[in-house]
Amino acid sequence: MKKLSNMLSGTLGATIANRLLLGCYTLFIVSVLIFSAIAFLPGDYARAALGHSATPETVAALEKDLGLDRPAPERYLRWIAHAAVGDFGVSFTARGTKQRPVADVVLPRLQNTLLLAGVTALLAVPLALVLGVLTALARNTLLDRLLNAITLTTISFPEFFVAYMLMLLLAVKFPLFSSMASMSADMPITEKLSRIALPVLTLTLVILAHMMRMTRAAIISLLDSSYVECARLKGLPEWRIVVGHVLPNAWAPIANVITFNLAYLVVGVVVVEVVFVYPGIGQTMVDAIRLRDVPVIQACTLIFAVAFVILNLLADLIAIATNPRLAHPK
Repeated sequence: MKKLSNMLSGTLGATIANRLLLGCYTLFIVSVLIFSAIAFLPGDYARAALGHSATPETVAALEKDLGLDRPAPERYLRWIAHAAVGDFGVSFTARGTKQRPVADVVLPRLQNTLLLAGVTALLAVPLALVLGVLTALARNTLLDRLLNAITLTTISFPEFFVAYMLMLLLAVKFPLFSSMASMSADMPITEKLSRIALPVLTLTLVILAHMMRMTRAAIISLLDSSYVECARLKGLPEWRIVVGHVLPNAWAPIANVITFNLAYLVVGVVVVEVVFVYPGIGQTMVDAIRLRDVPVIQACTLIFAVAFVILNLLADLIAIATNPRLAHPK
């Protein structure tokens, strides 16, 4: 038994190490793509910042100050080496004596995005699991068809349409919530939750269908298993069989879709943040693109990539922990 346990532990450790190496390789490729895409953007930041009346000497001096006169490979190596230790440079929009580190610009906004994503996850994940179990127990009934129709309808519309419809109904026609999700650091948590109610509801409606339908499909696929038949012969009620026997064995696909949607909550909130003018990292990146603030753009996109890779790694580990056979691919 001890030998088997050590073997499984070693296999799991090797799998984790393999996933970590794959994640690091993915981040390297993404970082190259991020830097290349921004480097090849049309236009010149120094020229745009100084105006068309600036002399070539002034433009060259600003480019030297920003490091834009160096070759692209050198700029990439300097950027990724500093980013690896959390130093994303200085924002282009504040120069001279008013230099502002990118971390000071991005981190407060990242905290706001994590608050929005966390509250949405606390609402959407349990609701999706409950509705998935409920529709699996009541499959092919009116309730099942109704819930599936509602969730598929909400997911068929883009995020901005759902956001504007909720804003029209719950902030204009029936003014229950604020249409603007403005935030401040000294705002009480209750006020913050009230302000983010509509963005949270929008994101919940957008991601709910994926998780609910995957939970339903995973449970239904296991209802014809032999151990389920054995549990039925023992006289256990259907809901107890689903919750106590089927759901634990369905965690692998459910965990994958949940973590995928959690990754979306971090990297895909740009549209929702812009609609509700929410001071999150998505809104920050949009503002940085408008101002051509390259260090802020690079920091935001790299944070998105790191969050996505980490959450997908977490999904793999949960799937392997719940189904050890996945650690031994054929």
